[in-house]
Amino acid sequence: TLPVTAGYKVGVRGGYVTVDGTSVPGYPDRNIKVMVSSADSVTDTEASVTAAAEETDAEAVERIRARFNMLQDMTKAVKKGDVRAMIVSGPPGVGKSHGIETVLDRYATIEALGGEQRYEVVKGAMSPIGLYCKLYKMADKGKVVVFDDCDSIFSDELSLNILKAALDSKKKRTIHWNTDSYKLRNEGVPDSFNFEASAIFVTNLKFDKAKGKIREHLSALESRCHYMDLTIDTDREKMLRIKQITNDGMLNSYKFSDEVVQDIIDFIDINKNKLRELSLRTVLKIADLAKAFPDSWESMAENTVMRRG
Repeated sequence: TLPVTAGYKVGVRGGYVTVDGTSVPGYPDRNIKVMVSSADSVTDTEASVTAAAEETDAEAVERIRARFNMLQDMTKAVKKGDVRAMIVSGPPGVGKSHGIETVLDRYATIEALGGEQRYEVVKGAMSPIGLYCKLYKMADKGKVVVFDDCDSIFSDELSLNILKAALDSKKKRTIHWNTDSYKLRNEGVPDSFNFEASAIFVTNLKFDKAKGKIREHLSALESRCHYMDLTIDTDREKMLRIKQITNDGMLNSYKFSDEVVQDIIDFIDINKNKLRELSLRTVLKIADLAKAFPDSWESMAENTVMRRG
């Protein structure tokens, strides 16, 4: 059973109630709509409703795989300019950035003209004037700028205003810098320019979970972008993602036997609650240890990727 957070309502697909998925292991860490036949079928909206059926592991893997396939398709649309901007939300170490960069690398290889940079990935903290200069550098039509874990720009009002101008729904998007700046003069950056490129934001933030002032900022950005939640919210889903990618050949370059690969997966699964991070990066760390120390990698891993105590 799942606690009801909102009573009976009627939507496009029929009647439903909203329940809290965080209270039951295996369900997404968010509110979920449950279809019901009528208001009479909900006996106690303050208590709970019975979930129709728990998602199987196979169903969860296919759901996650479909989301990542969709991410690749959306990245292609961003590169073509059919989609102006996209926000991708998901926990660290599940392959968000890798999928995006794989698609953009393919386009960059095909389209490169005279060594011109077709896309750029920006990581880490960024000042408003740094953001302005970066957008100017990548402003031409057909280019893509990827902001990977640059979450500081979401909470800075000046940075947000620059992004709002860059991602405006108007056909002509002009960005202005109205304060005198030595940096702009020194780098030959004008105090206004038209931004015709596209942008992708990769973040660990859950926009719908944010509260306070940052929620207002995120809403302003979300209204200008396509928002994709990869729906990997629980340790179970992270573990299923790890198994999926590993089974798809993630460790092929290590040339391990099937038995060693399975031992690595089993080690992660058994110790998932003790790991410093349950992610694909942890898989690679353990694989490195298995390659370097084939007879003692488990004890090595216990002391390097697991929390003590």
